[in-house]
Amino acid sequence: MKKSVKVMMMAAAMMALAGCSSNKAPETTAAPAETTAAATTGETTAAQAEETTTMPEGVAEIVDGTFTVGIGQFAEHGSLDNCRTGFLQGLADEGIVEGKNLTVLYENAQADGGTASQIMDNFLAKKADVICAIATPIAQSAYSAAKKDGVPVIYTAVTDPVLAELAGADGTPVGEITGTSDKLPVEKQLEMIRKMLPDAKKIGIMYSTSEINSVSAIEEYKAAAGNYGFEIVESGISTTADIPLAADNLLGKVDCLNNLTDNTVVSSLPLILDKAAKKNIPVFGSEVEQVKIGCLAAVGLDYVKLGEQTGKMAAKVLKGEKKASEMNFEVIEEAAFYGNNKVAENLGVEIPAELADSAAGLFDEITVK
Repeated sequence: MKKSVKVMMMAAAMMALAGCSSNKAPETTAAPAETTAAATTGETTAAQAEETTTMPEGVAEIVDGTFTVGIGQFAEHGSLDNCRTGFLQGLADEGIVEGKNLTVLYENAQADGGTASQIMDNFLAKKADVICAIATPIAQSAYSAAKKDGVPVIYTAVTDPVLAELAGADGTPVGEITGTSDKLPVEKQLEMIRKMLPDAKKIGIMYSTSEINSVSAIEEYKAAAGNYGFEIVESGISTTADIPLAADNLLGKVDCLNNLTDNTVVSSLPLILDKAAKKNIPVFGSEVEQVKIGCLAAVGLDYVKLGEQTGKMAAKVLKGEKKASEMNFEVIEEAAFYGNNKVAENLGVEIPAELADSAAGLFDEITVK
């Protein structure tokens, strides 16, 4: 990292800066032999972003140095996009700002494991100082690729870092890797579903058998469901091609669906919501973006805040204050209720007053994706 003089800048809420307009990939590019067409890529140099970045409000001091961060995202959907936005905000809050002293390399694996591995090789070839891995599958790829060169990995949206073999049972890192977990508030979700559907007996959950985060969540749901009078009916899928048939089969057996943060399934959530709506079956989500696009309700995390927390951890590594191996992974404990009034109206379901009154967000329309 080369030294640079300190400058003063504006650094508060950075939706324009962190909103990824400078990082988005072209619609279509000719992929080199070592890269598949499944990935979308983008790179913004400090000089280019200097000309286009709108300075945010507030004042903070840019830290000495120039930095390159590779952001690898496993799939494209709202919660992971919000993690990326928050991550850049968290870095900026610590004086590491895209277009000033930060170059961002961004690639999306489009839910393809092979592409995730290639993305990491690309980041290492471009000498990234830190890799940010968004979601469990790409975090595993990142650590596998980066540990040989000792490049630190900071992950986010990893449901169970211990089961994913990214941390020990006590939360300590297995190497130069740490980050934040989006562990689902399973008990609170089941309690909420029971309040909204007092007569429901069977909850259907679809998940990808290759995503260890989903396997972990399924087991937790099955263990807790009986306490609320529910039976979990699970349906494992291998690829997105399996989802239409699996959804049809599952919808014929259950009173409602409960969606996880499973990246493969979430990528096809609009399809699942359409099928469920035709059968008048409620679908519960796991975070706010899923509720916006048609899930009835969720008790979930704020993924922008999760990303901000992750960015601050990465800043400590970039500034040399701590090594990734010296920081245990962190979990956001707060979970809030989100509901969609329009979906409730369509289904003929009433959102109980006790939930509505405490809601972090109630939406009156369905956002079309």
